[in-house]
Amino acid sequence: MKYEKEIVRRRTFAIISHPDAGKTTLTEKLLLFGGAIQTAGAVKSNKIKKHATSDFMEIERQRGISVATSVMTFEYKDCLINLLDTPGHKDFAEDTYRTLTAVDSVILVIDSVNGVEAQTRRLMEVCRMRDTPVIVFINKMDRDGKNRFDLLEEIEKELKISLHPMTWPINSGKDFKGVYDLSEKSLLLFTANTKADDEDAIVIENLQDTILDTKIGEADAKHLRDDVELIEGVHGELSVDDYLGGKIAPVFFGSAVNNFGVREMLNTFIKIAPIPRSRETSLREVEVGEDKFSGFIFKIHANLDPKHRDRIGFMRVCSGKFERNKYYHHVRLDKDIRFSNPYSFLARSKDVIEDAYPGDVVGLFDTGNFKIGDTLTEGENFYFTGIPTFSPEIFKELVNKDPMKTKQLEKGIQQLTDEGVAQLFTQFGGTKKIIGCVGELQFEVIQYRLLQEYGAACEFRALPFYKACWLTSKNQKKLDDFLRYKQTNTAEDKDEHPVYLAQSEWFLNTEINNNSDIQFHFSSEIHK
Repeated sequence: MKYEKEIVRRRTFAIISHPDAGKTTLTEKLLLFGGAIQTAGAVKSNKIKKHATSDFMEIERQRGISVATSVMTFEYKDCLINLLDTPGHKDFAEDTYRTLTAVDSVILVIDSVNGVEAQTRRLMEVCRMRDTPVIVFINKMDRDGKNRFDLLEEIEKELKISLHPMTWPINSGKDFKGVYDLSEKSLLLFTANTKADDEDAIVIENLQDTILDTKIGEADAKHLRDDVELIEGVHGELSVDDYLGGKIAPVFFGSAVNNFGVREMLNTFIKIAPIPRSRETSLREVEVGEDKFSGFIFKIHANLDPKHRDRIGFMRVCSGKFERNKYYHHVRLDKDIRFSNPYSFLARSKDVIEDAYPGDVVGLFDTGNFKIGDTLTEGENFYFTGIPTFSPEIFKELVNKDPMKTKQLEKGIQQLTDEGVAQLFTQFGGTKKIIGCVGELQFEVIQYRLLQEYGAACEFRALPFYKACWLTSKNQKKLDDFLRYKQTNTAEDKDEHPVYLAQSEWFLNTEINNNSDIQFHFSSEIHK
């Protein structure tokens, strides 16, 4: 491999969780270890997001939630880590789903108090679709939570994945005393409101050693010995191949806010997490070690800087070497484009980069050329596959409140839906614009951004639709007839693919049964 040295040192992963499980706090601690930030609280105060200080981010600050995926690059122990922090809120799940197509592995944060929550299940379903390797971090051990064995059983049952404990907690809540590292055979003691350090780890090769009784007390030492004997009897050594195949998830316990148990996970992560992998395209599998560059756009963010009407496309490099000022082939538009100011995010000394390698995420200034799923190559015509668009759950008609601003509204809704914050459908035989979202909060964001960034005032009227289904058929006449007869319930998406908007589950099932020549799809893979 021409770029092997660069490829093997890269790790590209996403942190995912239900809201409030501690994802942003964990992100911050990882950045502290990598020297990318110097002070705690920088993530929450947006100090590190120097490209993300737009008015739109006010919504994030007011609500205290992340609504856009953040990309952060830092170095740790000779590894270059690309970390993607995703929105936890279910209303922004689609952004997270697409981000998962751009990473090679995942760290899943679970709150020890609440256990597995609804959003966690949905995110794991997406991980299982592509057998993404997962590491689990059980957070908030310094709070009174669920019994650790019960919690592991719940995670295995709910998320349908086998777990392999790598560290084991000694009590929880106010009695939390620390964790025992099962692979390093060392004890890390916890003191509230102090940061743990490497020097704090006490090597205990033999758990029968009386030093354990001295450090944590006889009763807790006995509990720990019994627990470890049980765990080692059941789990044995971690199979790295099973982890890489998405069959087993290593588990770490800790408290992100106290920076406790995080370093153990990070050290294991850089040892076992996958390097960038080869990827499927519409023509063939693109090997990660190929000489020629290829990459795809998995996210678009408009107006990161409100003073300049800029859009940034987030591109995952899949093969070869990306170079600044070199022309690359935009497959969908069939034209060549070059980028004079490609960005890396956060922790490189310069923001503008000269080159990037497989696994890297690069920010490309976009003048309106990109849609999510677009592929760039050195001439070959293929698309990277597996970038899904899911069926929305809430549908509303977009109503223009100011006819003088029609052009601004058109442009704004086109750009915002290009970003993937929502889906835009146009009703067949009319001009009614229907916005489909996963959650109510997205409509608030769209309304706010249309007004702030495009000066266009709008409102939304609820529509009685239950689901959007993309339609395909080998019999074009049958499909055309269906679209004509069902005009009030059919529309086309932005790529002019036909869509059926079902009023209820009963209507949907009836149409599926009555139209065997037509296939109804609940997700549309872009560029199918």
